[in-house]
Amino acid sequence: MSLTSKTIGVFDSGFGGLTVLHALLAAHNPVSRYAFIGDSARLPYGSKSRRTIARYAVESARYLVEQQNAGFLVIACNTASALALDAIEQSVSVPVLGVITPGAAAAHAATKTGDVLVIATDATVQSHAYATACSALGLRALEKACPLLVPLVEEGWTDHPVTSEVINIYLAELLAQAATLGMKPDTLLLGCTHYPLIRPLIEKAVPAGIRVIDSAEATAAAVAARFQNRKSTDPTELRFFATDSVEKFERLGSRFLGQPTGPVTLVDLDG
Repeated sequence: MSLTSKTIGVFDSGFGGLTVLHALLAAHNPVSRYAFIGDSARLPYGSKSRRTIARYAVESARYLVEQQNAGFLVIACNTASALALDAIEQSVSVPVLGVITPGAAAAHAATKTGDVLVIATDATVQSHAYATACSALGLRALEKACPLLVPLVEEGWTDHPVTSEVINIYLAELLAQAATLGMKPDTLLLGCTHYPLIRPLIEKAVPAGIRVIDSAEATAAAVAARFQNRKSTDPTELRFFATDSVEKFERLGSRFLGQPTGPVTLVDLDG
């Protein structure tokens, strides 16, 4: 069976990864079937050990491949991409793409100074996955955890003065640290799938000359490039699964996806 006749499986620990699915759809990927699973029963992953995160992520990956016929996996979760990508790749027989490598590659393509700023969650920053990926491309990356942004986004305060002020404070601290290190950053990488919803506020807050890069868009572009020679005239088919709180998934997920998710199916990965 060709990849075009299979499904692209998209995995996140919650529903923030729907911004990656949104970007995949906007990129006009020729693969027309998508299955998204949010492991909402066991989030947040950031407070778990690497071993536990890997076990949870592998269970979701296997569900997408074995139960939903996914022929390609997108790990739309920064924490799982940072801490469990190797385990996922070893557990399934299909290609797997995380969000970190495409994000770093997009920053590399955008920067002229070679100095990159990264904002993300605590868990992603503590993993130093973006710094490592950027360093492999010859870039200097300075990471900052911004723990207040995710709850503000989930509260729906995506265009709120409080959110703007929090962003300003975080970026001021980050830029001050960069100046202390003698860096000349011209690129800011969004290392959390919630952040695209507040991208307009972030772009207003950054100084002129700093370009904002969305790792969700970069990941979608990488997937589209992989399938660029394949054609499909089938209508788009979207299937959504969650391990808990399907009502919350439907309500908040539609905001992240940019369109109604429709019914979300409850699944039990514990058997």
